[in-house]
Amino acid sequence: MTDIKFAYWIPNVSGGLVVSKIPQRTNWTYDYNAQLAQTAEEVGFDYALAQARFIASYGAEYQLEAFTTVSALAPVTKKLKLIAAVHPGLWHPGVVAKIGSSIDFISNGRFALNVVSGWFKDEFTIYGEPWLDHDERYRRSEEFIRVLKGLWTEDEFHFKGDFYRINGGWVKPRPVSQPHPEIFQGGNSKAARRMAGRVSDWYFMNGNTIEGVREQIAEVSALAREAGRTIKFGLNAFIIVRDTEAEAHEVLREIIAQADVEAVKGFGEAVKQAGAATRERQGMWANSNFEDLVQYNDGFRSGLIGTPEQVAEKIGQFYEAGVDLILGGFLHYSDDLPAFGRTVIPIVRELKAHGRTAEELVQV
Repeated sequence: MTDIKFAYWIPNVSGGLVVSKIPQRTNWTYDYNAQLAQTAEEVGFDYALAQARFIASYGAEYQLEAFTTVSALAPVTKKLKLIAAVHPGLWHPGVVAKIGSSIDFISNGRFALNVVSGWFKDEFTIYGEPWLDHDERYRRSEEFIRVLKGLWTEDEFHFKGDFYRINGGWVKPRPVSQPHPEIFQGGNSKAARRMAGRVSDWYFMNGNTIEGVREQIAEVSALAREAGRTIKFGLNAFIIVRDTEAEAHEVLREIIAQADVEAVKGFGEAVKQAGAATRERQGMWANSNFEDLVQYNDGFRSGLIGTPEQVAEKIGQFYEAGVDLILGGFLHYSDDLPAFGRTVIPIVRELKAHGRTAEELVQV
C-alpha cells in the first residue's frame, strides 16, 4: 500500500479540531505550526491543509489566514505539499491564481488549493457579500476552478461565465506544478459530486463508513468518467491511537462527554445552509447527529480509533474501497501526530507489500 497518501489538518485556528472543553495539547500560532510541519514531513505525511476562517466561530476565536500560513510554512519545509482553503465569493479567482502561482513557484511545486463552496453564512453577511443558494455556490465554485486552470495554463485566457469574466488574462510566473497545482474540493451533495466529476483533481469526503465511502467514490468516479476525466479521493478522519482499544475509545468518550454543547448546537444550526438545504437533503452534515458534530467534519465516523494495528487495518480497508488519501485530525497534535507517523504509517506502507494483516506484520 505504498501509494496511499497522508495529510493532516493544520491547526491554524484556535480551539483544536473538536468542539469540546477537553484539554488539547495543540496551538494555533505560527511557531508551533512551523515545528509541527517539520515533524509531519519527517514522520511520513505528504500534505497539510490550512483551513480558512475569517471570524470567530465555535471555539476558533483566533485564526491564521490560510494562504499566509502555507506561504510561511513553505520555506521551513522541504517535501510537504501545502494546501490552502479558499472561499469563492470572498476571493476573485484571478487574484487567487496569482497568489497560488507565486507560492507554487517559490516552494518549487508544493502548493495546492482546496476550494470550499461555503457553509458559514455569517462570514459572507458580515463582509457584506451576497449569500447564494446551495447549488448556486457550487456553480460559482466550478467557474472559479475553470478560471484558475485557464490562467495557470494558457498564454491568453478568455472566460465569460455567470459569475466571472476574464478578458485575455495570464499569470507569470506560471506554476511549477504540471499541468497546474492540484485542486481539492469537498461537499457531499449532488451538486458537489457533479462539480467534482467535471473539474476537480481531488474529492474530499467527510468522515464516513466503508459502505458510505464506496457509494460516494462509485458515483463521483462515474461522473468523472462521463466527463472524460479521473479523480482521486481523500477521507477526513479524527484519529485516536492508543496502546489498547479501550484506551482509545475512552478518549473518544471523554471528548464527547466534555463537548461544548452550546457551540455544537450553534454549529449545527449554521450548517443547515449546507447539505440540509439541498432539495435532495443529501450533503455535508445533512444526517449528522450531535456526536458527529463534535468533530466538525464527521471525523469520528471513519472509525480510525484503536491500536496502531487496528487503525492501520481500517486504513487498508478504506484504501481497498478507493480512498487515495487520509486527512487526519488529532486531539493532542504535539503527541498524537508524530506517534501516528511513527507507529501507524509504517504498518500501512507494509500491508500491501507483504500481503499480511497488520497484526501479522508486527509479530514478524
